[in-house]
Amino acid sequence: MGRVEGKVAFITGAARGQGRSHAVRLAQEGADIIAVDVVAPDAYPWMTYRQAEPGQLDETVALVEKTGRRIVARQGDVRDRGSLRAALDAGLAEFGHVDIVSANAGISPFGPESWKISEQQWADVLSTNLTGVWNTTSVCVPPMIEAGRGGSIILTSSGAGTKGVPNLADYCASKFGVIGLMKSLAGEVAPHNIRVNALTPGTVATDMVLNEGLYRLFRPDLENPTKEDAAAIFATMVNLMPTPWVETVDISNALLFLASDEARYVTGQVFGVDLGSSIK
Repeated sequence: MGRVEGKVAFITGAARGQGRSHAVRLAQEGADIIAVDVVAPDAYPWMTYRQAEPGQLDETVALVEKTGRRIVARQGDVRDRGSLRAALDAGLAEFGHVDIVSANAGISPFGPESWKISEQQWADVLSTNLTGVWNTTSVCVPPMIEAGRGGSIILTSSGAGTKGVPNLADYCASKFGVIGLMKSLAGEVAPHNIRVNALTPGTVATDMVLNEGLYRLFRPDLENPTKEDAAAIFATMVNLMPTPWVETVDISNALLFLASDEARYVTGQVFGVDLGSSIK
């Protein structure tokens, strides 16, 4: 306990999935939380899975408060830098500083081939997954530098950001870009004792993975593939280890390490939690 005691974490995509897990895990170890999510089910009308809803952000708040830590939660879209700044300002007014940034918010379509992707889908994926990460860091870095406390910034890329995946060209392009941004930013903020690293999760048991769109992508041979149908493919053909997907806490534990002083000399690194899929 207490590995990030007294620190404040700014987390995007915090209403559910990995973002919620990160908020709870960091709170369990002593951090106060600034949580942001778009919480608009129609934010991406073309998407094949539902987006976060307001009640889910409220649930994140309740789970963090249950740990005994404080949380400031605001609706905000990572594509809109102004909404991120407003959320951060509310958190700074409450806590006074920010030490940890988890640029976690992201979306994933499931196909089609790169030349068939609509202009709207391409724009939404890149503006959320890459520009949204840039917006998050651009808002958070200046007050971190001004506070002079150092800090840790963790960008969520993906195992798909280390190798190409057919029918995920927009997602892969955005996640490769996150790694490039991480490496550049790490060099820029190192003189201020701010570390920057990237997480590359593999398949994680969240709504982004456990939905019909992804099942169809990996089981095109079936008319109505199920979760169990997709699990068999992941466990045998995608991952080295015979497990279809990791749990959100597995990613959160990696993020906790990178956020803590245990990783005080770790920066500019790509940290994979992917059941070995990156070398499959």
